[in-house]
Amino acid sequence: MNDVTPQPPRRVLIVEDSAVLRHLLMRVVTGDPRLELVEAVETAEEALRLVPRLRPDVISMDICLPGMDGLEATRQIMAHFPTPIVIVSDTVGAQATQVSMNALRSGALSVIEKPQGLSGAAGAAVAQGIATQLYIMSQVPVIRRRLMQAEPFRHKGMWTRPLDIRPRILALAASTGGPTAFARVLGDLPADFALPVVLVQHMGQPFMEGFAAWLDQHVALPVMLAQHGMQLERGRVLVAPGNRHMTVGPRGDVLLHDDAVVQGQRPSADVLFSSVARVFGADSLGVLLTGMGEDGVAGLGRIRGAGGYTIVEDRSTAVIHGMPGAAERAGAACISLPVHEITPHILRIVAGGQIPSEGPLAG
Repeated sequence: MNDVTPQPPRRVLIVEDSAVLRHLLMRVVTGDPRLELVEAVETAEEALRLVPRLRPDVISMDICLPGMDGLEATRQIMAHFPTPIVIVSDTVGAQATQVSMNALRSGALSVIEKPQGLSGAAGAAVAQGIATQLYIMSQVPVIRRRLMQAEPFRHKGMWTRPLDIRPRILALAASTGGPTAFARVLGDLPADFALPVVLVQHMGQPFMEGFAAWLDQHVALPVMLAQHGMQLERGRVLVAPGNRHMTVGPRGDVLLHDDAVVQGQRPSADVLFSSVARVFGADSLGVLLTGMGEDGVAGLGRIRGAGGYTIVEDRSTAVIHGMPGAAERAGAACISLPVHEITPHILRIVAGGQIPSEGPLAG
């Protein structure tokens, strides 16, 4: 006898001014038994009026809307009626990408590409992908604008144990919630930061160039998409391009390749972290930020196993604690810190300062 109570479908509000796209998205939602369409509207103003009454589980949000745009709508919703928001965006035009990235920083959970059609096998795959993204994000607990201006974290341990590593590279990875976390962590690094930086962000290929450009505008360090054979440089951030794995090579270069997906991802944090551990060993510094799934856990464990130092984002600030939480459970993390305390800790490490003698995951 099966006592599992069936879960009710997740309630979706669609905000899209194009009638054609609005009906495509309505077909996606109504065609998936996991979802229920509660309303589809053309403007942000209509959405703001309906959200407190309909209380949707997730919102599909267009960016370029008449009147109030999707960015301001996201800010308003997250400030007053926190609801998971998925940005459904054009991939053409720098302005659309810029606004999409700022919407992620304002509290939206993810950005996906607008469908061009739903016919045939390719269209069915697109519909399935959009529906799955809405379903997954509908279950993410959100709070009023998850804040980047948090009070300094008061660590329970004492900063008394001398540091015994001298890192030569900083490798980071994130998935859902990553753009905001990266903007905070990298934005707090000084322009003369002494290490090369490499990172993986799980995001659709069409958005990666815009993501790198957006991040470049928000941090002091230069940020760019990695190209095959590029040399690692101190104080420069190289971002893995969409749909390609990135590794570091023994000659201080980055290598891109099209090997099979790992943990469902390409680029994969596991692939990047594992190469960092292999090449830099005990001189590695790895950071795993917010995201769902387990990508990065094994690779972070290899960095720690090689004698490097590993940091994961604490559940108190992670939008989704899946990846960092899995790393904690696997013993891959030296320490878990809220996002606003990660960079101060990195700077102490790079300066040869002190690390906690006790406290969460220390040692």
